[in-house]
Amino acid sequence: MALAVGLMSGTSLDGVDAALVEIEGSGLATKVKLIHFLTLPIPDGLKREIRACCEVDRSSVKLVCSLNFKLGALFAEAVKQVCREAGVDLEELAFIGSHGQTVYHIPKSDGSFVRSTLQIGEPAVIAYETKTKVVANFRVMDMAAGGEGAPLVPYTEFLLYRSGRDRILQNIGGIGNATVIPKEATLDEVFAFDTGPGNMIIDEICQRLTGLPCDRNGEWAARGKIHKPLLERLMNHPFISAPPPKSTGREVFGAPYAEELLKEWKGLQAEDWLATVTLFTARSIAENYKRFIFPMYPEAEIIISGGGSYNPTLLRMLKECLPHHRVLTQEDLGFSSAAKEAVAFAVLANEMLHGLPGNVTGATGAERRVVLGSITPVPY
Repeated sequence: MALAVGLMSGTSLDGVDAALVEIEGSGLATKVKLIHFLTLPIPDGLKREIRACCEVDRSSVKLVCSLNFKLGALFAEAVKQVCREAGVDLEELAFIGSHGQTVYHIPKSDGSFVRSTLQIGEPAVIAYETKTKVVANFRVMDMAAGGEGAPLVPYTEFLLYRSGRDRILQNIGGIGNATVIPKEATLDEVFAFDTGPGNMIIDEICQRLTGLPCDRNGEWAARGKIHKPLLERLMNHPFISAPPPKSTGREVFGAPYAEELLKEWKGLQAEDWLATVTLFTARSIAENYKRFIFPMYPEAEIIISGGGSYNPTLLRMLKECLPHHRVLTQEDLGFSSAAKEAVAFAVLANEMLHGLPGNVTGATGAERRVVLGSITPVPY
């Protein structure tokens, strides 16, 4: 039995998720108990730096270098705070699993640019500040093995959610991603892929048109009307119909994409914009299911997690797009939607420390299963 913290900062930039867990065993014998969870907000200035770092025309080597250490300090503070709130001394921690902050992702070669990915949040800073061993850089070994480096959560979902029925585990963070776990599946039967935007475009449009960081509870979208020509334009994005394996991020559906849309479609009310892009997220998920999942698993149960699971307007739209399927949230199963991915990186760190592979070839497209992550030891 060991105490560990999993850290996750996603494309939505909501904050740094920290999950303090009690973990026992490894592989199929893994048992995890969530002790405490928090989301440490990212300061506005730091958030602006991350957004700039993710955009080719605004980033710089100097910015990436500095931000790597700033985020390491923020991740360390998240570890300290989650332990402090739980009444756990840092010395009791066995390890930390840190996903880091993705600032750029190239899943397929593009001209002279090779397949690659970059997550920052310096693990040496985390290890020094917490006096704890850190496992980080999970995605790169999968890419070295020919994969896209994403999604990585499917392996932990296989360990924790396999059951006697077909299941789709749909995360709706900044990006949406689906993991398919057939009933009583073996790992070779599991597959996963990104479905397209989650909250990313919704948040971008909301910030630009209302000044609010997000459409809390989908209130603006609930008041709006769907603009059908805009929705059709959105659904024609080539990523939606592209076959798996596939992964995406802010470089495709981030601020430049939102800015392009706003220039192209002028005169719409903010609530109509938000209603339309919220339905786009729901429709893009449903369309991926109809193309790539339902032909094999037509009666799969759907379980939603991530920030999108707390948006009742988005959930309603998704259920309307999938009228013949059972749509649940993590809370319906007794789990935390918000903590799911942070817990996953604690589990992946545990697998790495046991020398066990942590990727799913049916999710990333890698040639083989490989051990994920690198260790930064206790510095003194």
